[in-house]
Amino acid sequence: MATIEAFFAGKESKIKCPKANQLLKIIQRKGSNLCVSADVTTSTELIKLINDVGPFVCMIKTHIDIIEDFTLNLIDKLKTLALEHDFMIFEDRKFADLGSTVQKQFSGGVHRISSWADFINAHVVVGPGIVSGLRSVAQGQSLILIAQMSAAGNLCTPEYTSTAVRLAEENGDFVSGFICTARVTDREEFLNFVPGVHISASGDNLGQQYVSPDAAIRRGADVVIVGRGIYRSECPAEAAREYRDACRKTFTDISEKE
Repeated sequence: MATIEAFFAGKESKIKCPKANQLLKIIQRKGSNLCVSADVTTSTELIKLINDVGPFVCMIKTHIDIIEDFTLNLIDKLKTLALEHDFMIFEDRKFADLGSTVQKQFSGGVHRISSWADFINAHVVVGPGIVSGLRSVAQGQSLILIAQMSAAGNLCTPEYTSTAVRLAEENGDFVSGFICTARVTDREEFLNFVPGVHISASGDNLGQQYVSPDAAIRRGADVVIVGRGIYRSECPAEAAREYRDACRKTFTDISEKE
């Protein structure tokens, strides 16, 4: 019977991006492909949430610009927790500007993202310049390109998605994969990061559309991203365990039917 660990062990030789390979090793060590989207607004909430869910995740996704009491001391705590709980940090900045501008947004400002994030993401609306700009100031980070979105009415057309895939293929040592709702390429060197995952809800009143962990994995998710289903639960630790186990079960179920 194949396991989540065996599934990802089979992908290692195909991955070109060093950060993506680091992530695969964590997934195998922890038996988890769960990423928690930590969309809380204070440093205290963020640290508590990470301590609660850290044992069950391979990745924490931050929106550092919504933290109301941000200081660089928070970054030191984040990096310490990443080592303690063995996860990687994905800053969901969604860069979407000229190459010269994203250089500054990534490496400078108050957040200094290039000094602590493992993964970042970007829209491809600007074209190849955004990839070049981010790459030029990266300090070992990997870029995830936004190929699709889970919001109703989004403008990620098939042509837009194809552009994201092409840019990834041209930058495979820097681009680790895609934000997507389903697998967007058969090229196995890229990982699929699927957001909008919830065990029980189907959506919200702002256009979010949810799928279950099982559906996300069967559509091609390598990393399952869960936000409100965990951080709004009464017990985030138990919720994270539940999502991790649901993902593990799907990999087992798929292997048993092959």
